[in-house]
Amino acid sequence: MQKLTNKEEEVMKMLWKLEKAFVKDILAEFTENKPHYNTLSTIIRNLEEKGYVSHNAYGNTFQYFPVVKKEDYRKKFMSNAMSDYFNNSYKSLVSFFANERKISVEELKEIINEIENKK
Repeated sequence: MQKLTNKEEEVMKMLWKLEKAFVKDILAEFTENKPHYNTLSTIIRNLEEKGYVSHNAYGNTFQYFPVVKKEDYRKKFMSNAMSDYFNNSYKSLVSFFANERKISVEELKEIINEIENKK
């Protein structure tokens, strides 16, 4: 699975939400920094070349759909982040969020309870 650019990832999020869409449908999803139609079409073709997207042809019009599931992409993304930024240590990951005050002590206790209850 090839790495996506920020714009490609943004388009994939829209496609996962829409499930199937024409370029004009994806373009309508942009609320700000709306790309030109041709630029968006190029991004989608790049996603298709990378194996993330496929299409159904209706004459000269293409309806695109994701072939990579959001969950599969999330797993790959998190695996890469763990490797690149946290030396494959979940403890380092949790410590990072705790130090940045992105997770509270109460939330950490809830997570511990969930883990203990699954054993």
